[in-house]
Amino acid sequence: MAICQDRTVIITGSGGGLGRAYALAFAAEGANVVVNDIRLDAAKAVVGEINNNGGKAIANSSDITTTATAQQIVDDAISAFGEVHVLINNAGVLRDGMFVNSDEDSWDMVMRVHLKGHFCLANILSRRWRDLAKAGTPINARIINTSSGAGLQGSVGQSNYSAAKGGVASLTLVQAAELARYGITANALAPAARTAMTESAMPDVVKKPEDDSFDAWSPDNVAPLVVWLGSEGSSHINGQIFESQGGRISLCDGWRTGPTIDKGTKFDVNEIPDVIAKLNTQSVAPQKVWGSK
Repeated sequence: MAICQDRTVIITGSGGGLGRAYALAFAAEGANVVVNDIRLDAAKAVVGEINNNGGKAIANSSDITTTATAQQIVDDAISAFGEVHVLINNAGVLRDGMFVNSDEDSWDMVMRVHLKGHFCLANILSRRWRDLAKAGTPINARIINTSSGAGLQGSVGQSNYSAAKGGVASLTLVQAAELARYGITANALAPAARTAMTESAMPDVVKKPEDDSFDAWSPDNVAPLVVWLGSEGSSHINGQIFESQGGRISLCDGWRTGPTIDKGTKFDVNEIPDVIAKLNTQSVAPQKVWGSK
């Protein structure tokens, strides 16, 4: 039996790239798919692909960055399929530039789409699932967020994007801790694949191979992990962040308390240099910021 049979999934930004790959993969595993993309024609094209393959899907172009318009997405999903079981927060945007050249409008745009966009739908659905759980309905729901290596390690020229994706990672941890009691899990991906965003940022790196060799940057490579996380069988996985690219899946080892020196009383300012030096000798070197030397 298909692992997502009759589960309904909302996927934002699924008119192309990773979102499209997720939508096709979920449909192939029996899910009802809500293809959300601000580009309605792109969303309809993906729905057409799913329907032609015998799957079930609807298109939606509502804005994910306000609760009023996000509610329309949920309403359409429930009207078409009866319930929502999985949310994939995938939509994104780039406004790259060095930090000193950043402007307020670009910063706000990236925060609105990535961070607030992750809030609106998840908040609406969490409230719904909580109320159903309290009323005695068994809930086996999933929130799957999209962070990034930029959010976990930082990325030169992407201060706004890195900050937003770091926020998504922390949001995921809090959602996982707070919502588990209602039968909701929250996990996040830091995927790397060929999308409109990566093609604009690093076209030579992500280009499709000219021969028949493995296409390591194909969005299709990430989809199996996402579909499994959306299935009922993943209920024991919560609060995790996974990196996925090509044939590789990594479990992220997030921020945690490292080496510690406890004096038992207040430090003198003149002691601090030696304390920091000792801590640095005991610590593991952090990963380099993407693009740094």
